[in-house]
Amino acid sequence: MNISTRFTGLFSALLLSSSVALSAAAQDLSLRASDIQFHAQDSAFRYGFTVDDKPAVSADAAAGILIGGKPITLTGTPHCAASPCTLNATAADGTPLHIVITLAAHHATLTLSSAKVLGDVRFSTAGAAPAYGLSDHAVEQAHLSTLANKQFNTDVTGFADDAFLSGQGGTRLVSNFIIYPQQRFAVLLIDPHRKIVHTSAQQIQQGVQNLNGSVTIHYFFGDPHEIYKQYLDARNSAGYKVLMPKYEAFGVGWEAFGALGWETNQKTDTDSIDRYLKLGYPLKWIVIGSGFWPDKPDSMHATTSFGLWDHDKYPDPKGMIAHFKSEDLTVMLGLRIAFITDGPYSAAGLAHGYFLKDNDGKPLVYKIGFPHSPIYLLDAHNPAALSWYMSLVKKWQDYGVSGWKEDLYGYGKYDLRDDKIDPTNDRLMAQHQLIIERNGYLSSNGDLHRINDFNYNQNQDRGPVNSLALAYSGFPLVYPDIVGGTFGESRFSTGRTAKMETYMQRNAMWAAMHSSMGMGEPPWSFSASTAAVMLKAAKLHERIAPYLFSNARRFFNDGYPWTMTPLPIAFPDDASVYGRENATTRGYEWLIGDSMLATPLYGNDYDTSNARDIYLPAGNWMDFDTGKIYPGKQTLKSFALPTDKTPLFIGGSGVTLEQQQGKLYLCIYPVATTSTAKLTLPASATPITVNISSKVGAALSSLIVKTKSGKTVATTTLGHAIAFQPTAGETYNVSQNVTGN
Repeated sequence: MNISTRFTGLFSALLLSSSVALSAAAQDLSLRASDIQFHAQDSAFRYGFTVDDKPAVSADAAAGILIGGKPITLTGTPHCAASPCTLNATAADGTPLHIVITLAAHHATLTLSSAKVLGDVRFSTAGAAPAYGLSDHAVEQAHLSTLANKQFNTDVTGFADDAFLSGQGGTRLVSNFIIYPQQRFAVLLIDPHRKIVHTSAQQIQQGVQNLNGSVTIHYFFGDPHEIYKQYLDARNSAGYKVLMPKYEAFGVGWEAFGALGWETNQKTDTDSIDRYLKLGYPLKWIVIGSGFWPDKPDSMHATTSFGLWDHDKYPDPKGMIAHFKSEDLTVMLGLRIAFITDGPYSAAGLAHGYFLKDNDGKPLVYKIGFPHSPIYLLDAHNPAALSWYMSLVKKWQDYGVSGWKEDLYGYGKYDLRDDKIDPTNDRLMAQHQLIIERNGYLSSNGDLHRINDFNYNQNQDRGPVNSLALAYSGFPLVYPDIVGGTFGESRFSTGRTAKMETYMQRNAMWAAMHSSMGMGEPPWSFSASTAAVMLKAAKLHERIAPYLFSNARRFFNDGYPWTMTPLPIAFPDDASVYGRENATTRGYEWLIGDSMLATPLYGNDYDTSNARDIYLPAGNWMDFDTGKIYPGKQTLKSFALPTDKTPLFIGGSGVTLEQQQGKLYLCIYPVATTSTAKLTLPASATPITVNISSKVGAALSSLIVKTKSGKTVATTTLGHAIAFQPTAGETYNVSQNVTGN
């Protein structure tokens, strides 16, 4: 590219708006829009970004885009004076390429296109650390990290994968979004096929194994709120939708596979659920996920035996479901897109071409984790196939089923696109069905994001790292799998030991702090003390569910992980929040909204530890149980966390939304002097505004609440807060009586 230096002055004059500038050195390029400036150096297109004239992303030492391991070369003269800017280039083999650079507030994209199919395409910049995200892949670092220390860790620095795809290890819910909160940027290349993802302190690369047309890489800039909003918009624009969840999903659930294993039938299901309810468990949803299909022949052993029940096990499914609905329970079944080859609907699917095919148009046969028989897979991206599938789902819906635990697994040896399930979940959510999402790419098109199956016999550091990694990745509606896992799979001895009792208590309290928790192995099979902790955890979750859901609505609107905010996201400038979410420190903490700090004692030392070093970030933080207030920006060394202690602090604005005895209360804890909070009720998206002006630690009796019109609101005391039943859309002003303490 021979560009005369006479252009330099003209383009430099345009830098205050949105323009391209070329330096006196041939082939150096600068493009600015808003506060973002893009720089590309020399013909190898080594590029980087500055924000507010400060370095954000530095150029790679060798090349900006590589194809087949070799740098591209810029050619010709750029015909642009503003974003978007189109450049011409060639691959090392001479293949013509086009690059389009687009800049906007907090967001930049580079799109590479070619008329020829290309292999091993990588966008490359200098590195940064620490790095967070990668969803399920974050817990596969034992196989995919280049570091010597491969412990469970939310920091994915050192991650390197040249075949990034769902199905690697336990990966099913997939995102290659990576955020660097200290450096205030994030990276995402959107493509549902095999990708290339490397991140280290020295180099960041994202790419595709095969380029067929075009591919776009996104760079997001700003504070985490700005970054996650741009990430949300990019997901939605690319068709990977973030959808509004439903309140009932945030209640306490029950799963048959956890409670009963394969011994499920109408009687055992009903007896277990009704016993849970009688004991005071506030169940809101139930999953009959296994064994409801006809026992004979084996070709019926699949969730795609739509509308067909085993009549010996389930003699009256409509009556059973009607019974559960009378108890205000949402009834869910397991659901997959796998059709046993000689199953009841496979012939119709074959006749119409509704299953995935090879390059010759022949239907592909797979062997996956379940069903155990050979199967076809629905081509969910075929609109006709998707409509046919939904017509089959209706056969279950006609019985009263209105929710689904999506659970395709065991397909890692096949080259299946990451978004193979997304279209079915989109359609089910459009029908207002309750969805527990397990497979997907970038989309939040379920009510809950389930971590991979989590059991007693596994390393217990995997669970919290998996949960936090989902939250970093834009999947914060975390369901941490069944409390206690699946005892019925016979993977370990189920004989009750002291360690197992402690495990159930710790697991229940940890689960209670997530967006949802599901009961399984029954409390009446454990000691009275363990059963008491399990019930306390379930009631704790019921209590905070309205606040969780208010923050889920905020996530839907702005993409920020409000329901589970890792501390490096909430406090990116606080050095003390980094390096704690790993199997060494086990500082597994997160914010719920701005007012709750979850601090569960969890990890592989759950049975030997009774205390943790808890870091309290900026602000004032009240122990939920005792009411004691601690100033922030300190570590509480060896803070006692017995198994029955609520692992929760209240801080921030001190304003929460809680449920007690079937009623919703707006609660105000005296931990802030001046603050404003906005919340929404489960049944209304109209925000409630709360303005606070009082002393930290003020006596509850001294606090006065008035509406916007000046009317005094009657309050009560709930724990260490004043509380009242709020009205959607109202503004409440909280002050301290001058004669009070």
